[in-house]
Amino acid sequence: MPSHDDRHLFEMLVLEGAQAGLSWSTILHKRTGYRAAFADFDPGAVAAYGPPDVERLMADAGIVRNRLKIESAIANARAAVAVRATHGSLDAFLWGLVPEAPLRRRDDAPVPAETAESRRLSKELKRHGFRFVGPTVCYAFMQAVGMADDHAADCFRRGAIAA
Repeated sequence: MPSHDDRHLFEMLVLEGAQAGLSWSTILHKRTGYRAAFADFDPGAVAAYGPPDVERLMADAGIVRNRLKIESAIANARAAVAVRATHGSLDAFLWGLVPEAPLRRRDDAPVPAETAESRRLSKELKRHGFRFVGPTVCYAFMQAVGMADDHAADCFRRGAIAA
């Protein structure tokens, strides 16, 4: 379902980046740990993290202990704070990058790993300093926050998504 809450949008960006190369169930099982480790996904609080916090997080078994992913979450918090300062909210920025959302696929089309829209979103996020936001991660993010409706034709949610 569409999300327009800045904290939830930031959470989904962090979790989708953390999931890269791993199973989604691994990340879901660690979601509570991520909330504790990353200040309940408050971008302002996470943006203030420094090297001691990175080391603390590297020792936290409640999250994926990958230095690049941890550092990207902090960099993404800083980018989110900067985006909010210039665009008013993370929501306005992200949804403004995909104005045709929610994207819908044809019933007979396979679910894509990435789309032209996710490639465009990835490029813009990177331009604003976000990391671990390749086109595949961006498409998974778009699905998670309701920018893309890939529900099966017989799913009760199919077509129920509206921006």
